[in-house]
Order: sequence, then C-alpha cells, then structure tokens
Amino acid sequence: MALQASWISYGPGGRYTGYLAKPSASAGPLPAVIVIQEIWGVDPHIQDVTNRFAMAGYAAFAPDLYALDGKHPAPLEPERVASLKGFMDTLPVGGWGNQEAREEALAAKPGHERKELEETHAAIFGMDIPGYLQRVKAAAAYLRDEEPASKGRKVGSVGYCLGGALSAQLACLDPQLSAAVIYYGNAPQADQLGGIQCPVAGFYGGKDARITDAMPAFAEAMKAAGKTFAARVYPEAPHAFFNDTRPSYRADAARDAFSRTLAFLNEQLS
Repeated sequence: MALQASWISYGPGGRYTGYLAKPSASAGPLPAVIVIQEIWGVDPHIQDVTNRFAMAGYAAFAPDLYALDGKHPAPLEPERVASLKGFMDTLPVGGWGNQEAREEALAAKPGHERKELEETHAAIFGMDIPGYLQRVKAAAAYLRDEEPASKGRKVGSVGYCLGGALSAQLACLDPQLSAAVIYYGNAPQADQLGGIQCPVAGFYGGKDARITDAMPAFAEAMKAAGKTFAARVYPEAPHAFFNDTRPSYRADAARDAFSRTLAFLNEQLS
C-alpha cells in the first residue's frame, strides 16, 4: 500500500511535532490512531509501527514527546538516544535496573562518550510526564478537530512501555478518546480510573514482572469502577517484546498482539 508520511507541527502555536502517516488512496477522513513512543523517541521503529497502522487503514500519528518548537535538547537528540539504546542493549539480562553493572560498562567507555551516555540516560529516565501528556492530549484534539486526514472521526491510542503508560493516562484524561491500548506500560492510579470513558486493552510479557505483576490489581480496579479492560499475558515474553529492533523481540507474541490490537481498534473506531 502506498502511504503519505510527513513530519508536521501541531498544538498551541504549532510548538509540538509529530510523524503522520496515512494511505495515499484514502478519499476522506479516516479514524485515527495515536502511536505513543517508547523511551527511545519517534525513532525508525516507531515510525515503522506508525506506518503499519496507516497500512491498516488509519490516519496514524506519533507525537514526538522530546521535541519543542521542532528541536530536541542536546541529550535527547535522536543520534544520542540511539547511542544509549545500543549501549543498554549490550548489558546482561537484568542490567537495566542494576546500577553497578551499568556503571561498570560505562567505565569502559572513553570519557566524552561516557559523559554523553550518562547525560542522555538522565534525560530519558527523568521523564517529564506532565509535558508528555500535554503533547499527547494535544495530538488527540488535533486529530479530531483539525487534521484533514481524520477530522471528525474517532481517535484511539496505542502506546509502548512509556507510551503504554501514557496511553492509559490519556484514557483517564480525555473523555472523547474512543479506545486505548497498553503495551507493557504502568497502570494509572485507581483514583484516576473514573475518567476513563472508552474500552482499554493491554498486552504484557510474563517475564516482565515489574509491569505485569501489577496488572491483576489494575484489572480488578477497572472492574470495580465499571470500566472495560481486556488483558493478555504472553508467558515467555519479556518487556518490549513488540520491538523488532531489540533482543527482547518475540515474534509469536508480537504477531498475536498486533492482530488483536487491529481487531480491537476496528471494533472501537469504525
């Protein structure tokens, strides 16, 4: 399928930036999917995922959470984020949360490279959640009210890791959101769930205990609040099993989750 893809500005004063993809042959506005990035930004992988949703017949939009006025702070420039991603993927299993192992690996790097990796790590894991939510909320409003490719149609969200948590938060904050999908993201607090007006789906890795162990309590809280939540756990899958650019990728889990995501969005956004 031929796609039209471009970087656009949106939000107050056009200060925010995002990657928009849509089918070239579409004759009218389409339902929209907000694709919310992992901590690695709107990198080639997230752009590819956005294209996949566009190929499924949606106006797909990935807001760049790290950009303001079209620029990234130096530690969050795409090249530096990609360098950190490459470094983190060399750590042994469990190394991400092991500061001692990470510092030992960093100590082997030349001074300038080590300094940049440390700065980018601090910037990424510092997480300006309120700022990210502003960009995501503005993206939903833009797709509903302004973007010609989707104006007047339903909008849903799909997020991965950091983006999974933000997809859930968006559902709590935007009563007009029509669907939300969480891939291995932290759940909202129970007192936030009253704001959810749309069905929510979640996909989790059985070997991702930090995230997945909290999911049953989230499911119970959603049920108690009268909300719709469907979750699926892949027993042998780790965190980030959907990211096919990383060692964590698990094809069987990713394929099944994506097919279920498309079915869910088709049901809720059509």
